[in-house]
Amino acid sequence: MTVETPDHRPSFPERRSGVGIVGAGAIARSAHLPAYREWDVPVVAVTSRNQADATALAADFGIETVHASLDDLLADPRVEIVDLATGPHGRVELIAAAVAAGRHVLAQKPLISDPAELPRLIEVLDEAHARGVRVAVNQNARWAPAWRLATLLVREGRIGDVVGVTHLHDKPLPPLAGTPFDDVPHMLLNDYLVHWIDITRCWLEGSSVVAVAASDHRVPAQPADARNPWGADLRIDVSSGASAAIRIVGSVTTHAGGCPFWIHGTEGTLRGSVLLGSDHLVLDRDGDSIRFPLEGQWFTDGFAGAMGELQRAVAEQREPENAAAQVLATVRMTMAAVESAEQGGAPVHPIDLELTAALGGRSGAA
Repeated sequence: MTVETPDHRPSFPERRSGVGIVGAGAIARSAHLPAYREWDVPVVAVTSRNQADATALAADFGIETVHASLDDLLADPRVEIVDLATGPHGRVELIAAAVAAGRHVLAQKPLISDPAELPRLIEVLDEAHARGVRVAVNQNARWAPAWRLATLLVREGRIGDVVGVTHLHDKPLPPLAGTPFDDVPHMLLNDYLVHWIDITRCWLEGSSVVAVAASDHRVPAQPADARNPWGADLRIDVSSGASAAIRIVGSVTTHAGGCPFWIHGTEGTLRGSVLLGSDHLVLDRDGDSIRFPLEGQWFTDGFAGAMGELQRAVAEQREPENAAAQVLATVRMTMAAVESAEQGGAPVHPIDLELTAALGGRSGAA
């Protein structure tokens, strides 16, 4: 079986827009800026609540201007896109400020964590749409090579209609105990698994969510000072009859792990893995299997992919496929998972939760 490999690499317009960074923390230093440097994205300014951190970041990455405030950065005519590399607290108002200033936005994930912020977020996104301002979400895992290629193949119908999606977590968890992440209620469901929930919604496009059931639990040998459970299970049922399952058993002890996944369809199966050098993707169809060549890594090419899609959308005057309006479905699925966990795993039945197709309307590379 010969199958052409769709281009799954990040893609940018010929002229890259100037970017202003808001936030000078670990994620900006370890992922955003290394990705932008590799892909020739011009970062023209930075601001942060901690001026010393912003100054150090600018020095390390050759950023010309350190602004004393968000208002100063938004007033900088060289800043065409605002990259919000900050936590979810207060993010909606940061987006609102950028939209009011006519600046396009790439906001970190999770877009919001508090259901009470949803009405205000929708109001801000409506304002952005009216102004022609693009607001995208840094769902960078969409451009992890194996996941990105799987998305393109699913959209092309290479496995027919999706029947089921399965994710397993076969790797250590990142440090949690004693970090700010451990202060987030139901952290695995509310934050960490957002990438897995989001990519699953990409593979289930065209359906609506019927039920979400989730639970989290403490595991053997989990440190007593770890406030959040380290085990979690999540199931999603959709209107087509397809379902998805995501499972984390804890912080896995292994020297050769990863995050394997399966996408079963009516005409074939995609199976692969991401992270820890496990990256691969295989299409099983018509009695044959093909292993696709992959280029790049989630960290940091995924961050370039998310920014590149926004920049192309701005240049092409369209909505990006990672538009905040599209990612709202991911937000609502995440909130339903937390609600289910709060109810001891009882299924939650969201109303009118449509998993719409990517707003960019393109199945090719982005």
